[in-house]
Amino acid sequence: MSSEHSRQSATGASNTFIYVAAALAALNGLLFGFDTGVISGAFLYIQDAFVMSSFVESVVVSGALVGAVVGAAVGGRLADRIGRRRLILVGAAVFFVGSFTMAVAPTVEILIVGRIVDGIAIGFASMVGPLYISEISPPEIRGSLVSLNQLAVTVGILVSYFVNFAFADGPILALAQDVVGAAGWRWMLGAGMVPALILGVAMLWMPESPRWLVEKGRESKARDVLARTRSEDQISEEISDIEETARKQADTDLSDLTQSWLRPALVVGIGLAAFQQVTGINTVIYYAPTILESTGFGNSASILATVGIGVVNVVMTVVAVLLMDRAGRRPLLLTGLTGMTLTLVGLGAAFLLPGLSGVVGWVALVCLMLYVAFFAIGLGPVFWLLISEIYPLKVRGTAMGVVTVVNWAANLLVALTFLQLVDVAGKPGTFWLYAGLSIAALAFTYSLVPETKGRSLEDIESALRESALGGSGQEAFGSRSSTDDD
Repeated sequence: MSSEHSRQSATGASNTFIYVAAALAALNGLLFGFDTGVISGAFLYIQDAFVMSSFVESVVVSGALVGAVVGAAVGGRLADRIGRRRLILVGAAVFFVGSFTMAVAPTVEILIVGRIVDGIAIGFASMVGPLYISEISPPEIRGSLVSLNQLAVTVGILVSYFVNFAFADGPILALAQDVVGAAGWRWMLGAGMVPALILGVAMLWMPESPRWLVEKGRESKARDVLARTRSEDQISEEISDIEETARKQADTDLSDLTQSWLRPALVVGIGLAAFQQVTGINTVIYYAPTILESTGFGNSASILATVGIGVVNVVMTVVAVLLMDRAGRRPLLLTGLTGMTLTLVGLGAAFLLPGLSGVVGWVALVCLMLYVAFFAIGLGPVFWLLISEIYPLKVRGTAMGVVTVVNWAANLLVALTFLQLVDVAGKPGTFWLYAGLSIAALAFTYSLVPETKGRSLEDIESALRESALGGSGQEAFGSRSSTDDD
């Protein structure tokens, strides 16, 4: 009885550790989301603080995206070289510096520098957070734990909306100005220092990824880390699997990402990275108030409705976290993309009803909320989970860096072209274009994306290698990985 009680206590301690470690690493996602959302409110006041041309305005808004492309481009190599944990620490420090720079910027040029620095940190965070969580998590709960990162992204966006509201006007801003005398937008942008500081301090107490430790020949340390979440038998088996895969790919480098046996995983990652953005999600995040205002909502009502969209985003991401290891990755992706397609078609159709201005506003709001809901249960979290699972250990950080660069580049493209698309094609045409791209994403997912639910990272890699040896390429990679659900 005493032995059974001790075993249950140990299991409880292990579960506590893994959940705490995953939650802290997911703060990378919160930084990601906060930076994405905070600029929308702060920019209303930045326009009054500086004299800017329309081009400079676009640079201020998209500067973080430029930095994110750079951060993602070098972040993968850094994650493989210095370790996942250290890169998280570096990213937190860089984000702190960027937020501080923006908060005190005396000129628009310094503000842009701060935005780019913040973006570099976001580029780091967007790939290393899911990577770290996936490598410390047991296979049976890896999907839910990695999805905490995407949940944190949505929470960060929602928090930024409330921070913007708090420092836009009212007693909080009045108190802050009495203490320091800074304008509200400076407080909005400077608030990012708080989660960055929490993340940096918390990660000082977290261990390095056991898979990275084994790769670097530090097996004893890796065993210590795994002992906090696995039994002794599981530790020996996992160490053996990691060492075997590491030996198979001892000479792997960046150029190997284009080799035939890795190509199926690279195609999946790059395809989902692009589709996650070109299906239009950030037009909602960046321009939701503008979209709603054009349908007849007033300024205040548009901002309040945007907060509602943020709440839907968080709630449905929680649903995705709960379903990820039950329903599987592919079913959530296929369901989410189908819903996104239908709601984008409805949103475009709403703008063809100019004689029903009041109705148009509510139809648009409902379509936007449903669109975000379907994104939040599918393409939003599943993309980041899959790219943390499907790449071999030796190049996992590098491959995720490449894929994340594509994701941020597509994000930048959408942000810069949305208003121009509206001018050329109109709102109906623009949203129907996104609907068409969602259909393409649906076909891509159905044909090429594998199921990884319940499989160890080493098993997934083995399936990828065997698909290449079997000569059936991408199809074998997908079908082999999805058989567990049959």
